[in-house]
Amino acid sequence: MTPRGDGFAFPPRRPAERLGVAVVRDMVELIVTGQLAEGQLLPPEGPLSEHFGVSRTVVRESVKRLEEKGLVVVSQGRGTQVARVGSWNMLDPIVLSALIDNDESLGVLDELTVVRGSLEAAMAAGLASRRTPEELTRVEHALASMREIRHETDSFRQADVVFHFTIMELSRNRLAENICKRLYRRAMESDRFHGLTYQSAFESTLDEHALVVDAIARRDVAGAERAMRDHIVTSWQRRRLEGPPG
Repeated sequence: MTPRGDGFAFPPRRPAERLGVAVVRDMVELIVTGQLAEGQLLPPEGPLSEHFGVSRTVVRESVKRLEEKGLVVVSQGRGTQVARVGSWNMLDPIVLSALIDNDESLGVLDELTVVRGSLEAAMAAGLASRRTPEELTRVEHALASMREIRHETDSFRQADVVFHFTIMELSRNRLAENICKRLYRRAMESDRFHGLTYQSAFESTLDEHALVVDAIARRDVAGAERAMRDHIVTSWQRRRLEGPPG
């Protein structure tokens, strides 16, 4: 019989490892997808243990991990409740991956683009304001590497990542760099993030990156900020919706 708790019925069990991280991942997905809704009480340890095929100790530790991620609130005498979305640690790798993987509307990736665009724009502006000749050379080299491997999709994507990470690292904004890298790495794992492609994708990306580099070279703080934000937002919109006409 499928265990129940507080009006919740578990979906059929999947043939997968049910220990440690696997249990946490399954619980995260149940919460992120709303199968365990905000304010809902988790079933007791017994039914959870039976469903996942693990000991109560593993269940107890898994719930602690969920609490650390901000997904549940454990109250003495009340039980364990699913926390409100605003309390979730969205930068946690497991939580962010589950959000993106189950994001049919692409709303999470839209939000990610806004946040990433703002932070990377600020980092590009910071670099433009105080870059050294050596730092400019590193950025120019990253762009040149992309030009050399255009039309090789996988290699081009990796070079694209190197370009963005180079600017992040040279910006000296450690907090923004850390947040952006977490967002970027998790997004790159999703096919939805890569989205649609079109014939002139390589050239559009190179042209937009060149605008960023040019602004940094000229120490144009506002221009670097604008060019980076525009690139990130428009690049996502191209992939999200449809490629430009032939």
